[in-house]
Amino acid sequence: MIRAARVAARFCLLLAGIAGIMGSAASAAPPGNDRERGKEAVVRHNCAACHAIPEVSGLAGRAGPSLARIGGRVYIAGVLANTQDNMTRWLRDPPGVDPRTAMPNLGLTEQEARDIAAFLGTLK
Repeated sequence: MIRAARVAARFCLLLAGIAGIMGSAASAAPPGNDRERGKEAVVRHNCAACHAIPEVSGLAGRAGPSLARIGGRVYIAGVLANTQDNMTRWLRDPPGVDPRTAMPNLGLTEQEARDIAAFLGTLK
């Protein structure tokens, strides 16, 4: 009987440990950044009208720079360090970051900008 209680106690501790590991792994991911939603938002906002974008068919416009390998670049638009937060900031209000940019404010929501930044960050 005592042995069965010890086995049950160890099993409960094991389950609690697994739950703790899984919970911490889930919380380590950036909240609300979804690559696939970002790719869909890129298509919805017709970003390919001005940019060539891998994985996105369309016009492959030339008004803006190609976004191939944007995730591996050091700077965004030559003015911001290429981080997830800075990319989100840039996408939300390009003229607010650089008044001389040709990129317009597209009226993206915070969520859309975070998702697009997640997608662009994978283009390396």
